[in-house]
Amino acid sequence: MRLRVALLGAGSFGTTIGHLSSGNTPTTLWCRRPETADEINREHRNSRYLPDFDLNPELRATSSLEEAVREADVVVMGVPSKGFRDVLKDVSHHIRPWVPVVSLAKGLEQDTHLRMTEVIREILPEHRAGVLTGPNLAKEIMAGFAAATVVAFEDADLCRQLQAIFHSGGFRVYKNHDVVGCELGGALKNVIAIATGMGDGLGVGDNTRAAVITRGLSELTRLGVAMGGEPATFAGLAGMGDLIATCASRQSRNRFVGEELGKGKTIDEIITEMNQVAEGVKTSRVVMELGEKHGVLLPISREVYGVVHDGRTAEDAYRGLMRPRLPGSEAEAG
Repeated sequence: MRLRVALLGAGSFGTTIGHLSSGNTPTTLWCRRPETADEINREHRNSRYLPDFDLNPELRATSSLEEAVREADVVVMGVPSKGFRDVLKDVSHHIRPWVPVVSLAKGLEQDTHLRMTEVIREILPEHRAGVLTGPNLAKEIMAGFAAATVVAFEDADLCRQLQAIFHSGGFRVYKNHDVVGCELGGALKNVIAIATGMGDGLGVGDNTRAAVITRGLSELTRLGVAMGGEPATFAGLAGMGDLIATCASRQSRNRFVGEELGKGKTIDEIITEMNQVAEGVKTSRVVMELGEKHGVLLPISREVYGVVHDGRTAEDAYRGLMRPRLPGSEAEAG
């Protein structure tokens, strides 16, 4: 029997994953806007987020959360971290017992510092929680370019089942047991992407960009390991792979935020002009609080935080990153 999937959230990536999974198994996409659900059902398009692509005609959409969830065998949360808890509370009234929940969100909860799988376990303690994450730019996947991702659950058998649901053509899905590391890699790299974008906006050059990305990987690995992730995870798709894609691509929302900051715009101006969420903006505050809690130095994240939250400029940030002092070992912070 094919597993029935409820995919909650009709943004670009949620829609993309629903498009892929609907080729393997019955999939229902929950949309906040009834007009979006109608468009997907009638025209097989999501013009708000993926205007240039046709969706699999097997993908069904609804604006009723109950309708999407009540018969699902797997629930996939494509909701940003800010609204994740509220939607999950509503899900709890309709989800059947023991149905696993997969998070697509690459962020951390602001007040609690929880990862999304921790939020799932808090609200749905009897349900297994995991994550699908990697260097996955939605428009490239929709265009048919090869891509790879990771599905992470502690349960190896469940991992294999979900791997088959999401694997599709050039979209290769790998298994991983390190839920903590995979989830943190996806959340922490967004802050480094803002730093990289700021450099691009300032025109600092390729050498500086490479240094920021590489030192950023070291930074997020130190914090991720301190929080329980495995070092090898941060060298894989959920860590380095996602970091490279997010820092290099002009499709990256977080890199875009950084680039606009580098050009002199304020964070409020940038956010007002965007119709999608850049998780790194809010995550930068959480990352600094977590670094202090775990005793991890985060010099790049500190500079991003200063620009996003304290009114410093991108020029100030890069002066801080390029301060003239002799560094220590490459394995150390700084």
